[in-house]
Parts: sequence; C-alpha cells; structure tokens
Amino acid sequence: MKTYIFKIGLEPDAEGWRAFYSAWESIGASTWGVTQEDALKNIQEVLSMILEESDAEGRVLPAAEHLTVSEGALVAVSV
Repeated sequence: MKTYIFKIGLEPDAEGWRAFYSAWESIGASTWGVTQEDALKNIQEVLSMILEESDAEGRVLPAAEHLTVSEGALVAVSV
C-alpha cells in the first residue's frame, strides 16, 4: 500500500469552491463543490480515480511538486 499526500489549491469561484492539484490539472485534477468541504471531498475522489486508472493502465504519472508518497498507511489531519 502507498499513501499519497497532495497539497491542494482551494479557492472561491462564482458557484462555490474550486479544488485542484495544480501539477496535474492537465490530466483532470480539478473539481469544485458548493462548500469547501464538498470541494475537498471531490478532489480526493478525482485524485483517487487518477491514481487507480494510471496504475491499472500502467501509465506513469507526471512528476509533481507538493506531493509526498509513502509506503504504508498515514493519516493527515487539517485544522
């Protein structure tokens, strides 16, 4: 098991909040939500899909800053 920790961008937009991982926006790592919590939940789902699809297809993901990859399980807490 690998754990990926991303530094996410979160900013207000006309319809709510936009969440994105700027290094991977070109491959779809951007979404939005009505609230900040919705946007963060959605970007977590998007990033999970990107990781799962790239693994299943054997694709190498673009190199990225603000990304930590660790073997094993981690817990992240944001306050």
